Amino acid sequence: MAEPTHSIQATGLADILERVLDKGIVIAGDIKIQIADIDLLTIKIRLLVASVDKAMEMGINWWQEDTYLSTKAREKELMKEQSALEARLERLETMNKT
Repeated sequence: MAEPTHSIQATGLADILERVLDKGIVIAGDIKIQIADIDLLTIKIRLLVASVDKAMEMGINWWQEDTYLSTKAREKELMKEQSALEARLERLETMNKT
């Protein structure tokens, strides 16, 4: 006896992942710990799953400015620190001359 066939094809995991990354999905939740109606701890959890292109389209690009994820951001931060130190050194040298 032959197994029944379905007229609707099952969507593979790759297809589902492609759709999610293309459209994006947001998962949100809050965890609140209370004792006697006094809030002790509130944790807000927000998770966005999307492709890099979709995230940038939505205006989300924090990874480009994160110094742990982007060498350009780290170099930019180091340049700022160097400029601040050079300015401080210049002020100190000026103070010592007078």
